[in-house]
Order: sequence, then structure tokens, then C-alpha cells
Amino acid sequence: MKKVILDLATTLDGFIEGPNGEIDWCIMDDDMDFDGFLSNIDTIFYGRVSYDAWGNYQPDDNATPEEQNLWKAVHSKNKFVFSSQNREDENAVFINTDLPTKVSEIKNQEGKDIWLYGGASLIKTFIQHNLIDVYRVSVHPIALGDGKPLFEDLKERLPLKLIKTNVFKSGVVQLIYEPVK
Repeated sequence: MKKVILDLATTLDGFIEGPNGEIDWCIMDDDMDFDGFLSNIDTIFYGRVSYDAWGNYQPDDNATPEEQNLWKAVHSKNKFVFSSQNREDENAVFINTDLPTKVSEIKNQEGKDIWLYGGASLIKTFIQHNLIDVYRVSVHPIALGDGKPLFEDLKERLPLKLIKTNVFKSGVVQLIYEPVK
């Protein structure tokens, strides 16, 4: 069965974006092997706002070949957008009903794992329904003091078991957890 992997960046003080949606603090080190992560997934789950911002993003002509290849790899994946809107989109399937059942159906398909891209409200919904199999949280060496928190409005504790830790040359520390069942 496929796993749903939440892979995201957070600040040391727990924010996934600044107060104005900024993510300019995110570091992409070459030793992070993001290409390796992308090669192990074939599906991306988006919320509508995140999909509208990044689901069809194209780097400009001045982007490095590495950045262009990264986005080409991202756009080669199957994309599902969880939204109250029912939109037609040639690049994604929009899902607006029965999220847990639809996620289960997708997880039971043949193939590689699933990247839960976000945004924050979709992550919160997946947490509430216990739909995340792996938490890959990359803690960046910066504190913002304000912004969108990763774990917003948790209704109960979320016990996790640390599986692996990776430390990168920039000082980013990646913590990989599985939920305690």
C-alpha cells in the first residue's frame, strides 16, 4: 500500500510560512536529495490554494537547470486537489467529497508513495483523519516570530515515533516520524 508522506519545511519556531505567506527562508541544499524523494513518489495531494499557487508553477527563463528539472519532476506526478470547488483541470483531479474514502482508494492503487504537499488546512484535515503515514519535517535555522503554524488547532495530542534524522550542511535538520498507532 502507498504511504501518504507529509514533507515540508518549518522554521525553528514552528511556522510553515511567514505572516504574509512568505517562504523565502526555505533552503534547498544539494545534499538534501530532494530528487531522491521525488523519485519515490508518483502522486501529490494539494489543497486548492496551494495548487493554484504551485500546482502548475513554471520557473522563469533565468532559473537554473536544476530548478527547471525539479519542477519538471514535480509536474510529472499525478495530482489530486482537495477542494470544495469542483473544477475541470487537465493537470489534476479535483476531489470535493468523502476525503478519507478517496484517500484510501488512492493509497490502494499500485505505484509509489504520495506526497502530501499541503496547504495548512489540508494538512490539518489529514491529521484529524489520521491519514498521514510519515511526517518528514525539515526544520530550518530561522525563527520568524509569526506566521502560519504547522500544527494549528490540534484537538488532541499527536504521538509520533522518530524514525530517522538527517542533518544538512546549511544547518537544516530533517526529522522523520511515523504516527504511534
